[in-house]
Amino acid sequence: MTTTENTWEIPQTPDRRYAAALFDLDGVLTPTAEVHMKAWNRMFTDYFTAHGITPAYTDDDYFAYVDGKPRYDGVRACLASRGVTLPEGDPSDAAGTETVCGIGNTKNDAFSAILRDEGVAPYPGSLRLLDRLGELGTAMAVVSSSRNAPDVLAAAGIADRFEIVVDGNVVASEGIHGKPAPDMFELAAQRLGVAGTDAVVVEDALSGVAAGAAGDFALVVGVDRGAGAEALLAGGADIVVDDLEELIA
Repeated sequence: MTTTENTWEIPQTPDRRYAAALFDLDGVLTPTAEVHMKAWNRMFTDYFTAHGITPAYTDDDYFAYVDGKPRYDGVRACLASRGVTLPEGDPSDAAGTETVCGIGNTKNDAFSAILRDEGVAPYPGSLRLLDRLGELGTAMAVVSSSRNAPDVLAAAGIADRFEIVVDGNVVASEGIHGKPAPDMFELAAQRLGVAGTDAVVVEDALSGVAAGAAGDFALVVGVDRGAGAEALLAGGADIVVDDLEELIA
């Protein structure tokens, strides 16, 4: 059982304290999920139009096939939904190459352009929770499928709050499974030196809450930024909030 030192109390579970918070990034700490949505929409709309692929790409496809997954997994899943199969290719493939990796890299270029042009700031409620956990000394990590997580954290001015970042680059270098497998969250807890049973997973994506539910974690919090509370609960969340400020006792 976790001691009270450096631990976090959540109003929704007043009889339990937690030693660590494992945060997804896009849509949880920063509104970059919106940037990702724009980038995926731009890339898939152009690709589907150029190749006569129907039906047209919509935001429903983002939530169903892309949200929260490693980039190339999202490409593969969305193309498969239209009966399209492409060679896997290599992460070094140039943007525009007719491979899963090439298409994924086209999306990454679009994301980088939007992030550069529009910037990003943390959600105010998320920043208040980070401030509170910092005061408590609670261990925190970012667990993001995106390979752009370090750039987003830096752009949002919160990179210095996280010693541990497990992102898409770590998935590739460590050879672990991305979400919806629990491996990324398990590795983050391990690197924090905290048992998974004392850690809280905080996610806005269906694949993310599924990853939390698949592991042995103390609590899975869903943040409803558009996926829907019922869907998050059905997907594995123990509780759902609209804003991270609700998690401050």
